[in-house]
Amino acid sequence: MHSLHFFHPRYDAVIVGGRCAGAATAMLLARSGAKVLLVDRQAYGSDTMSTHAIMRTGVLQLHRWGLLPIVMAATTPEIRSTTFHYGAEQLRIKMKPEHGLKFLAAPRRTVLDRILVDAARAAGADVRHGVQLTDLHYGAAGRVIGATLTDDMGQQRIVRSDIVIGADGKESTVAKLVYASKYRVARTTSACVYGYFENLDREGFHWHFADGVAASIMPTNHAQHCVVASVPDAAFSRTFRGQVAAGFFDVLRRNSPALHDDVQRAKLVGRLRGFTGGLGFVRQAHGPGWALVGDAGYFKDPLTAHGITDALRDAEILSRAVLSGGPLALQLYQDMRDELSRALFDITDDIASFRWSLEQAKTLHTQLSAAMRAETDYMASLSSAGPIAA
Repeated sequence: MHSLHFFHPRYDAVIVGGRCAGAATAMLLARSGAKVLLVDRQAYGSDTMSTHAIMRTGVLQLHRWGLLPIVMAATTPEIRSTTFHYGAEQLRIKMKPEHGLKFLAAPRRTVLDRILVDAARAAGADVRHGVQLTDLHYGAAGRVIGATLTDDMGQQRIVRSDIVIGADGKESTVAKLVYASKYRVARTTSACVYGYFENLDREGFHWHFADGVAASIMPTNHAQHCVVASVPDAAFSRTFRGQVAAGFFDVLRRNSPALHDDVQRAKLVGRLRGFTGGLGFVRQAHGPGWALVGDAGYFKDPLTAHGITDALRDAEILSRAVLSGGPLALQLYQDMRDELSRALFDITDDIASFRWSLEQAKTLHTQLSAAMRAETDYMASLSSAGPIAA
């Protein structure tokens, strides 16, 4: 039910966007007793484009939020190894137990987002789908004090809130309305075509790199694998335009003939889909009465498959800041987000450029692994801090 007639007139927080960043933020705030409204313009449980992979930091958070067993019970496979393919060379890395975790995961967004939304609702958040933000309202001092919300029938309602949080993606309406500036922008971007396949015999994550192309395989729900064929953004049109399937399999072949043959023998579920890329950025993440989380505030190229982990990480840091109160806390949220993201952003930009030799690609992945390890160590240090325990 999303009728605007049943909204409360005032909330501690209104969160715009009910995907993983917004739903996680709503859950954490509601678990701490805040009155939260979470709205999303899409239908409950709907799908969205995703890299699916949740790295160690994200799995750690799902575990301590009590949600990891629910995610895994939804036919999500345990991922215990990652194999990097540099041309014909293979480097397989087994998952080492750290912080009590023995596996990674790559759930479909129809699974993950639904679980996070359900957890937010169970914690007491008011959750409404089919509702979108259409305007913000300001007090005399220029502080955001409320929002105009519109449902899918065109009905509108103004709600007051101590803070409005934009978790509404890289084209964030909240960011546009508050004129949140981008102070870092990536130089390069990749583009891809991806699909879901049954009967593909691959264990763990597989990341392929070759001259001018990349590919990845991620085991996901219902015994399917998400297979992604990636190229530099400038090569998307000539690779896929008018020949999506042919271009997809050509990219797989250029990465690995064995990969091409195995995927071609597998069964495509649904159709192939494309993503034409977009430059990564870091935006101002807060102001008087507002904040941004997830892709709304920080987006990087999906080639390193770290977006969900970013979203869960920043949801936790932001929720702690909101509960602490005051503009200084929100500035510390932005500072910590930027500190944890800096190396990840720069390395991803280098990888997405496709201007590397295979030896250079190995070095970049070593650096990426170190940045992710530092991120996990920091988030693990927060496990018993702050007022967000379930």
